[in-house]
This record gives sequence, C-alpha cells and structure tokens, in this order.
Amino acid sequence: MATGKVTFTLDEATVHMIADAAERLAKPKSQVVREAVSEYHDRIGRMSGRERLEKLRLLDTLLPLIPSRGRGAAQRELKAIREARRSGGRRSLARNPA
Repeated sequence: MATGKVTFTLDEATVHMIADAAERLAKPKSQVVREAVSEYHDRIGRMSGRERLEKLRLLDTLLPLIPSRGRGAAQRELKAIREARRSGGRRSLARNPA
C-alpha cells in the first residue's frame, strides 16, 4: 500500500481522541485515522440510526391513514383511472395531428 504524508489542522479535542484511541487500541495514530476515515466513507449515503428511527416513526404515523379495502375495490378504481386516461387524457397520433 502506497502512503503519503498529509497535513491537517485539527482541534485539540480531536487530537486527544485520536491519541486516546491509539493508546487504548495499541495501534499507531495513523492507523486509527485511516480506519476512522474508511468507516466514515463506508457510511456515506446510509441513514443514521436516528434517521432510521424517524422514518419508521413517520411510517407508523402514515400507515393507519391508508384506507383499507378489498382487492376488488382497488382493481375497480385502477380500471376507472385507466379508462379516464384513455378517454381523453392522451392525444392519439392517429387523430388530426394539428
């Protein structure tokens, strides 16, 4: 693995946390930073635990609002929607293209 030296400016609390983690894990500070950056990168785009709980709470709130009905009623509604769209919602190229 090729390595490169970089310089970052970190606040004292962060420097202390890196040093503490390195001491507790018996690893070099650079390895602690590499692993932390790798874990952070892997989480990019994923929901945090707090976000996940909020979405689940919203789902629990919204699910009871969905009307319950039989399959036949839903199919009849979909059929009516499709017929309404076909009866004038779309222009056919076979008609007068004006």
